[in-house]
Amino acid sequence: MSLAKVIEVIAEGSTMEGAVTNAVKEASKTVHNIRSVYCENIKGIVENNKVVKFRVNAKITFVLEDQKA
Repeated sequence: MSLAKVIEVIAEGSTMEGAVTNAVKEASKTVHNIRSVYCENIKGIVENNKVVKFRVNAKITFVLEDQKA
C-alpha cells in the first residue's frame, strides 16, 4: 500500500511554466518521490505596465516512503 501527501508552495518565475518548474525544483530539495503538481491562483506581477514575473500556488503530491521497523 502506498500513501500520498500534498504540500502547497508559492513559486515564481519569468514565465508560468518557469514558476511551475521552480516549485518542483525547490520542493525536490527536501521532498522525495514527487508524482504531480497542480497549480492554481496564477498571478502576474506588473512593473511599469509590463508583466515581469508570474507566481503560482502549487500543490505538490508525493508518495511517502515505507518506513519498515
